[in-house]
Amino acid sequence: MGVKRVAVIGAGVSGLGAIKCCLDEGLEPTCFEKKSDIGGLWKYEETPESGRASIYKSLTCNTSKEMTAFSDYPIPDHYPNFMHNSKIMEYLRMYASHFGLMKHIQFQTEVCSIKKRPDFSSSGQWDVVVEAEKTQKTYIFDGIMVCSGHYSQKHFPLQDFEGISKFQGSCLHSWEYKHPNNFVGKRVAVIGLGNSGADVAGEISRVAAQVFLSTRQGAWIWNRVWDHGDPMDTTVFTRYNRAVQKVYPRYLINRHMEKKLNARFNHANYGLLPQHRILDQRTVLSDDLPNRIITGKVKIKPNVKAFTPTSAIFEDGTEENIDVVIFATGYTLSFPFLSDDSGILDSQYSMFKYVFPPELEKPTLAFIGILQPAGAIIPTSELQSRWVVRVFTGLNKLPSRRAMMADINRKNQTVAKGSKKNLRDSRRVQFIDYMDEIASEIGVKPNLLSLLLWDTKLAKEIFCGPCTSYQYRLQGPGKWAGAREAILTQRERMLKPLRTRVVKHSQASLSHLFWVKSVCVVFFFFISVFAIMYITSH
Repeated sequence: MGVKRVAVIGAGVSGLGAIKCCLDEGLEPTCFEKKSDIGGLWKYEETPESGRASIYKSLTCNTSKEMTAFSDYPIPDHYPNFMHNSKIMEYLRMYASHFGLMKHIQFQTEVCSIKKRPDFSSSGQWDVVVEAEKTQKTYIFDGIMVCSGHYSQKHFPLQDFEGISKFQGSCLHSWEYKHPNNFVGKRVAVIGLGNSGADVAGEISRVAAQVFLSTRQGAWIWNRVWDHGDPMDTTVFTRYNRAVQKVYPRYLINRHMEKKLNARFNHANYGLLPQHRILDQRTVLSDDLPNRIITGKVKIKPNVKAFTPTSAIFEDGTEENIDVVIFATGYTLSFPFLSDDSGILDSQYSMFKYVFPPELEKPTLAFIGILQPAGAIIPTSELQSRWVVRVFTGLNKLPSRRAMMADINRKNQTVAKGSKKNLRDSRRVQFIDYMDEIASEIGVKPNLLSLLLWDTKLAKEIFCGPCTSYQYRLQGPGKWAGAREAILTQRERMLKPLRTRVVKHSQASLSHLFWVKSVCVVFFFFISVFAIMYITSH
């Protein structure tokens, strides 16, 4: 069989990983990117363009560098644990250069349409129409990898707010927000308490006269710095923690996590306490919001009931004079280049394991990174791409349509049990579970039992340490010789950017605690490994 030609739509983090995975399997990728540069969401531009992702100048990644990195290309050890968008762009440029990805990208090229060819049922091929410099061109591809993301079509629900048409101040979406310069001395209402809403409200409050952060439900607030100063996600997302969560009742896990977050600040006292439990919906990461609330610069308010020409009336009956309203109301999933053929996607965008549309006669269309993982997107989307290219080449087979639909319905029912029914919630996945699920399809999930017998040091770090993407390069297709070293040195890379001033510890005061902790860790490690093996085998 000759080399298959694959169209990759978008040169953001998912698109770059998709190009590289195609090359690894001997495919011929052509990436179409609307912008003049790589990076997608992470490429900061002062003036946003309609239909494209947009970020504010101060945006810093919510996931730490070790959890965020591509699986065979660690982020430099001197980079900060939580990187500003400019640092992420530096890393992406290094990644693209190292693996020779740039020559496969056509910049300033927009994909206009993707349609099945007349003989699709036998060939699985697609007609792809693109436009560059006001000239359209049609290509034929054997496979399509959609990596266009889901932060370009803003959700701007003005119709839901009574009186907004009469409001004399300015209204904008957080997609349009860049920096706080335009809000000096203003009274600002921010609608929506997600990561963007918390960031924008906190940043503007440093120059505004007053910021009101309006939320329907409240939220559980995490922070980047966790126990002992470690990055939060490296402490939370471990196989040990996941094993414990599978054994413990859900209500006990909720209680433990909520108690821990309330120990930092009482969410009820700050007006943030939600009615839902912490595991039921997405949480918010904000280091700054509690500090801005306690200084009075941000006031938490309930949902806006109505607007007058100069004020906002909230559901608790209070009214505040407002100059500006910022809607941090999220985004909607949109693929304008796809035809309205229901044989491709249904109204719920149902996809097998959030990747393959189950209705297609041939599995030659895949969606990469169109999900909401609890952790970093790069490791999850990269694993998706590794699986997709093997399906494209025939090395992996998908189950029947009936089996795929059963899997989709089962996942939807699981998500719906504890969360509000909407498209965003339907695409939430548990970080480690989802990566293991995709890794099992490829045969790259780490074998803890084998490692326990032959490489105890590595097994301990994989089980007790952060679940980094390098774990999925230890064995099977795409095995990387540097994976073991990357895992065993990940803690050093976490510490290096912090230790800019070396402090000598008193070894005498720490030695006893060190040995006690070491013995406990080893004991619980072996007990937990055997426990999880027993659970997963029954």
